[in-house]
Amino acid sequence: MTPLNITHRDAATGPVLHVAGELDYDQAAALRRQAQLLDLAPGQRLTLDLAGLEFCDSTGITALLAARQHAQAAGADVVLTAVPPALLRVLSIVGLDRIFTVHPGDEAPDA
Repeated sequence: MTPLNITHRDAATGPVLHVAGELDYDQAAALRRQAQLLDLAPGQRLTLDLAGLEFCDSTGITALLAARQHAQAAGADVVLTAVPPALLRVLSIVGLDRIFTVHPGDEAPDA
């Protein structure tokens, strides 16, 4: 098991959270907490950079949805970047690729 590691940086468009390791039942609460601590403003974009993500279960997906909900409540948007192929496939199968803005590459433009 690879521990979850979340780092934060600010970009011109808003905060960027780099999520690495395993986003599973045991560790998903950390992403929820980190996202809830962000002070987002209307028009900003929360970028979740998943380049280092090794595994994501349904609880991890729920944490991604919670981050989206937090951003939307503040009038901000969410972008998932560098989405691993396995997670991108799951998001597509369950239709979440239609509610998230997804950039499979390294980062969203202007992130």
